Amino acid sequence: MRTISIPKSGTGHSAPITHVAFSPDGSRLATCSYDGTVIVWNTCDPARPTETATLRHRRLVNSSAWNPADPTLLATASADKTVGIWRVPLEGQATLVNVLARHTDDINSVAWLPDGERLICVSEDGRATMWSVLDGTFLTEVGSHEAHCMMVSVSAEGLAATVGEDGLVAVSDPASGSFVPRKRHYDSSIEGCAWSRAGDLLAVARDDGSVDLLSRELDLVLTVEVSTSAARAVDWAEDDSAFVVGAYDGSLHWFDRSGERLHTVADLRVWPRSVSAAQGLVAAGSFRNAPHLYDMGSAGELSGPDRATHGPNALAARGDELLVGGDCGTVFAVRIEDGTQSRATSIELTDGPILSLATDGDTIYAGTYSGQVIRYDGARTYSERLGAPIPSLTVDGGRLVAGTYNGEFLVLDPVTLRLEERIEAHGGSVKSLAALPEGGFLSAATDRTIEAGGLRGRTKLWEHGNLVNAVAGLHGPHDSAVASASRDHTVKVGLVLRTEDGGRRTESLQTLLGSDESVKCVALLGDTRRPTVLAGSYDFHLYSWQVDWADSAGTLASGRVLAEFTQGLSCMLQLADGRVAVAGWDGRIVIVGADAEGAARIEHSLHIDDIALSADRKQVAA
Repeated sequence: MRTISIPKSGTGHSAPITHVAFSPDGSRLATCSYDGTVIVWNTCDPARPTETATLRHRRLVNSSAWNPADPTLLATASADKTVGIWRVPLEGQATLVNVLARHTDDINSVAWLPDGERLICVSEDGRATMWSVLDGTFLTEVGSHEAHCMMVSVSAEGLAATVGEDGLVAVSDPASGSFVPRKRHYDSSIEGCAWSRAGDLLAVARDDGSVDLLSRELDLVLTVEVSTSAARAVDWAEDDSAFVVGAYDGSLHWFDRSGERLHTVADLRVWPRSVSAAQGLVAAGSFRNAPHLYDMGSAGELSGPDRATHGPNALAARGDELLVGGDCGTVFAVRIEDGTQSRATSIELTDGPILSLATDGDTIYAGTYSGQVIRYDGARTYSERLGAPIPSLTVDGGRLVAGTYNGEFLVLDPVTLRLEERIEAHGGSVKSLAALPEGGFLSAATDRTIEAGGLRGRTKLWEHGNLVNAVAGLHGPHDSAVASASRDHTVKVGLVLRTEDGGRRTESLQTLLGSDESVKCVALLGDTRRPTVLAGSYDFHLYSWQVDWADSAGTLASGRVLAEFTQGLSCMLQLADGRVAVAGWDGRIVIVGADAEGAARIEHSLHIDDIALSADRKQVAA
């Protein structure tokens, strides 16, 4: 497994911050990031946090936790399937004490038991496991979920709560040796939880935008309506008088113990995937280089990031320009001539991440993490807040269709961006939309399905074994080659025929193997008779397969690595000239074409930092 290697520019992280964790005395803050690092900050002066240590994993880091008995020990949980145990002294170099490495999937969260000797880890495979930390011994399985286990929180008494995408909240008492959990079930995903400091209440962040306060026995004490978007993270004030919630509306929400709203902070730079509170301070994640620190009582910001990151999330084309949208909220328009970048301009749309792009002639549409759609045609038009992040966009029959984290299709007026209709479409986030030439579109979602059709009466083409990240189509007069990329480590490609009644049926379906990790993006080259499939993975590799519809077994031994990146690949775009643009979170962008035999080859390579620098120079010159 190769290690993430994103060049560091200035202080802080080089990619968005996934998790924040205060030490109990509030003097230090650990921040985890997509860049594969954990940075420890001295927060004694919260207006001027300073870096004191940098810890490295091989993949993105999802979580960290300070030891309650030894303030110099820090546990870090990574998508490299390991937990690092670090000794981080107040002064001097941090050292790696142990690695807990029997995990079979990405580790999402860790929490110490009160004795400071045992650690509970929860992972994408749904398992919750307990370890003896200093000798690295696996002790037992504490519990399991039917879907991704997202978070664990341990109370002062040693009660361990786990929550997951299956809607299960489970509480066990491993400190006393009892592993038979109490359970409470919800209809929607639960991604965050936190015990109160006294351990009498468990706050549960719900996918419907509410937070439930539960007793130790998991009886409902209070439901607090937080947002129309999913509540993602929650933590308590030191005296349990208040709690803070991060929601997918891009905001932080303060409530007192009775559920009365105290403050709301809306800042598009904030990534409210994680919040942490200690000693009158609140920390929140960020899409930029440094965390946000707030005063717990007033919600006033004490410090924040000073530098944007440019990780590409979305690609589109406008004429002969390649459009790149990323974490910084800027769209870069790049023209490539004779294999070199001839011009780059920047279009400032928002302060938060752009998750999706679509075009209609010269008009650009951008979907954002904050749940807005932005229209740009020289002027900027902003939709209302639509209630959830927008990871996918397409234009269909003069209508703009947005796919949301809530599993909806939103139909917007393409000029005014007025919301015309909400349609319940998938049982999970609509991650990808791809237009069909005769009208309608393909869709891929975290409910594992690929569908085709119009807004209603859609046809399910096939299903994966895990969530689906992307879908793409290559179209002929009577058929389409459709490919999908999944977290189950596979790509599926099918020959899809149009039926006389206007529907679609899958004539042939093949599974393409190669990636060791989740496959994030997919595209096709050539024609439907013998297409070439490209796929990008979290394992940093760009893969290529030439498909033979008559030899379904041949794909088991076929496929090759076309290129290696230094971070996971993020998105692809099929260009009008038949080539494909591919982007990675390390900022590299390549243009892929085909040789005379149809095999894929890299034709050009660019980097987002060079594009941004060129755009800045042009703006200064203007």
